[in-house]
Amino acid sequence: MELFGNNEIGGINDILKNVLLIFPHFCLGRGLIDMVKNQAMADALERFGENRFRSPLEWDMVGKNLFAMAVEGVVFFIITILIQYRFFIKPRPVSTLTKLGPLGEEDEDVARERQRIVHGLGHGDILELRQLTKVFKRKQKPAVDRLCVGIPPGECFGLLGVNGAGKTTTFKMLTGDTVVTSGEAFLAGKSILREIDVVHQNMGYCPQFDSINELLTGREHLELYAVLRGVPEKEVCDVAEWGIRKLGLLKYSDKAAGSYSGGNMRKLSTAMALIGAPPVVFLDEPTTGMDPKARRALWNCIHSIIKEGRSVVLTSHSMEECEALCTRMAIMVNGRFRCLGSVQHLKNRFGDGYTIILRVGGLDADLLPVMKFIESELSGSTLKEKHRNMLQYQLPSSLTSLTHIFNILAQNKDTLRIEDYSVTQTTLDQVFVNFAKDQSDDYHSKDNSVRRRDVAIEVGLLSGNHGDAGGATALGESVM
Repeated sequence: MELFGNNEIGGINDILKNVLLIFPHFCLGRGLIDMVKNQAMADALERFGENRFRSPLEWDMVGKNLFAMAVEGVVFFIITILIQYRFFIKPRPVSTLTKLGPLGEEDEDVARERQRIVHGLGHGDILELRQLTKVFKRKQKPAVDRLCVGIPPGECFGLLGVNGAGKTTTFKMLTGDTVVTSGEAFLAGKSILREIDVVHQNMGYCPQFDSINELLTGREHLELYAVLRGVPEKEVCDVAEWGIRKLGLLKYSDKAAGSYSGGNMRKLSTAMALIGAPPVVFLDEPTTGMDPKARRALWNCIHSIIKEGRSVVLTSHSMEECEALCTRMAIMVNGRFRCLGSVQHLKNRFGDGYTIILRVGGLDADLLPVMKFIESELSGSTLKEKHRNMLQYQLPSSLTSLTHIFNILAQNKDTLRIEDYSVTQTTLDQVFVNFAKDQSDDYHSKDNSVRRRDVAIEVGLLSGNHGDAGGATALGESVM
C-alpha cells in the first residue's frame, strides 16, 4: 500500500501502520524496515552531495515502535501472570460439573480405602485424593474416575497402568497442570484447588517428558531450581553439587543439557524434583532410558528419601522397580483403581499361585512316576510344560502351603531321581497383565489397528524386559 503514495490507499496504509502497533512482531519488523530504508536512502543521496540521513530514534521512524514494544512488554507480562494464577477462570460448583454413572462393583481393598477417605479418616496422610475426577471434552468416559486414596508420610506409592489408564493425567491434576473436573485433593493439608501456590512449595515433580533447557548445563539447572526453591544464596552451589553427586551426573554436570543422553536427562529431571527437600515427590516414569547401574542408584536415592519421612508417588512400567521400591501400589484401568495394597498382598490375591519346576536326572529320564506323584500329592496342580527331563506345574496357592510342597519334594527327591526343583510365586508382571487386558480402547484417539499394535508392544515389553526380581523364589536342594 505504501507504493500508492498519498492517495486514498496510501492513507489506509498510514492508518494500518498505527493500528498494527499493538503487535510486537509488527513493531520489530516495521522498525527494521524503516531503519534500512533510511540508511539506503541516505547512502544513495550522499553521492549527489545531499544529506538526508534522519536519526532512527525519531518518533516517525523507530521511536513509536520502540515505545509500543516497551508498553506491550509490561502489559503482556501482567496478562501472563494473571493467566498463570487463573485470574480469568472462575471455579464452578463441583456438584454441577459433570454427571458420572454409578461406581459399580469395586475391589474390597479399593472400596475400603474409599470409605476411609470419604468419612474423613485420612487427616494423617500427607497426600489425600477425594473423588478426584477428570473428564475431557468429546470423551464419553472420564480419564480419571473418582479416585480416593491417602498416602501417609514415608511411603512410596506406585501407580501402575498401561498407556491411557490415567496415571499422567492424575499427576497433572495434582500439580496444577490440568484443571480438575470434580473432586478434591490435599497435599500437606493444602487444597490443590484453592491453595495451589502453597502446594507447589511442598512438592517436587519429575514429568514424563523432560522439561529441560538445552542451552543450560546440568549444574546451572540445579542452581536455578535451588534459587526458585528459596535455598539461601550461600547454599545454592552446595545444593546443586549434592544433586549432581546424588544422581551420578558429575561427569556431565558442566555440559549443555541438550547433549545429554535420554537416561542422563531423566537423572537431571529427577534431581530437579528433589531440590529443596519437598515432603512429596511425584516421579512419572523416572528410570526410562536408564542403564541398570543408574537405575539402581536412583532406587537407592528414593529409599533414602523415604527413610527421611518424605513420600514418593511414582509411575513405572517396570514391575521390578515397583517391587524394589513401593510399600503400596495400585493398578489403574480405565481411570479407576482395580486393586490396591502391598506387592505381596496383590500377588496373594490376584496371582496364579506357585510355579513348580522339577528336573529329573538320568540320560533317559522317566517323567511318568514324577507326574503321577505330583498329581496325587499336590491336588489341583496343572501341567504347563514338559521337556526332555523337565516338568513345570502351576499350583493355586489356596490349595496348599509352601511347607507342604517342600516337605513332600524333599522326602521323595531321591526316590523319584529329582536332581533339583524350584518353587516360584506369581510375578507382578502376570498380575499387571491380567488387569491390563481390561483397558478400554475409548481412551485412545488412534485407529483400532494402531491401538492393538501399541498394546501388543507394551505387553511384550512388560513380559520380556523385566525379570522376577523380588518375587519369592525358593530353591530346593541341587546336585552339583
